Amino acid sequence: MWTTKCVREFDHIEAAARNGGRVVTLFSGGLDSFYLLWRLSRHPDLEVYALSVGLGGDAEYDDGAGGVARLGARHVLADHAEVFADEFVAPAIAAQASYLGMHPVSSSLSRPLLARAAVELAGEVGARVVLHTANRSQNSLRRLNTSIAALGFDGHFGSPYELDAISRDDKRAALKKAGFPDFADRAHSGDSNLWCREFESGLLDDPEWFPVPEDLYTWTSAAPPERPEKVVIDFAGGRPVALDGEPAGLRELIGVLNRRAGRHGLGRYSGLEHIDSGEKVLEVREMPAACLLLHAYRQLESATVPAETMREKLSLEQVWTREAIEGRWYGSLRAAAQAFVMSVAERVTGRITYRLDRTGMTVLAVEAPDALYIRDRDAWERDTARSAFHFSTA
Repeated sequence: MWTTKCVREFDHIEAAARNGGRVVTLFSGGLDSFYLLWRLSRHPDLEVYALSVGLGGDAEYDDGAGGVARLGARHVLADHAEVFADEFVAPAIAAQASYLGMHPVSSSLSRPLLARAAVELAGEVGARVVLHTANRSQNSLRRLNTSIAALGFDGHFGSPYELDAISRDDKRAALKKAGFPDFADRAHSGDSNLWCREFESGLLDDPEWFPVPEDLYTWTSAAPPERPEKVVIDFAGGRPVALDGEPAGLRELIGVLNRRAGRHGLGRYSGLEHIDSGEKVLEVREMPAACLLLHAYRQLESATVPAETMREKLSLEQVWTREAIEGRWYGSLRAAAQAFVMSVAERVTGRITYRLDRTGMTVLAVEAPDALYIRDRDAWERDTARSAFHFSTA
């Protein structure tokens, strides 16, 4: 009898399959998710729902060969890009969410939304099993599992790759033999949403040598244009609301900045990130809009928020980021930290003007209606000196 709630290996799925029923599996169209779908197809009594959640990235739910239908699963497409921008990216901007100061966080933001979408679909179709494809060397494993549990899903959930460490070569070979040759040349694992394109594994396994092939990058250019470009970003209450004076929703604004900042080569990151057991793995990212928006927010925040408040916020930013990184998005501590961060964000209103060129990004102007900065130091010196003199002689 299958008693564990946590799916950790393929034998657990075999036990579930004996009783038939419905399964929801997150499906990106990548090697890992397609291999899992192929393994599920070997159990005709299972009714499988392959859920692809659109988060505004490129190459999402890639199923060009029509493999989902061929494997007998129902492909469910859910566009949550607006929700991702509004509920997850917006507070990350205000919280200045970066991993140990090395790179903006990304999958930490998307995984709780993927988990929520999967749990919601499972409730709609009556599925008692929710699967994903994170492995032991991916932080997505604990982020997805913790989120699914926190959302109150009382069925079986997890990833069979946690304990069944099947190599990428073995997965490719099995799929090729089964009639799906498209996976033969996939040499890395990728993840994409409107905030980030991320690569890991395969040719990026070894931190001691990882020359990244230029063709992996699509948002950022290694050859910036000769002519500089001016970019104007408006914030209202801590939220980006306009670009070059034109109002824009956050999803749209991020998409435009990914292209404009990316062509100047901004937003390439690489770094080591710890996994649950304490070891660290290499990840490579391109995040041009994130690079610009996080910097712009801090510039405007410094113009509108008192220094002591900013000092306290710095520590709460790390609390918020840590809770997201560790998969505790739906916990009370992240919510409490966000309440503080967003209360400070109410003051962050104004405009930042940049020049983008071959040297990077240069701030040309900081403008805020309720600014704390001094525009004319000489005049300020005279005025405050007179005030101090009258106070001392009164």
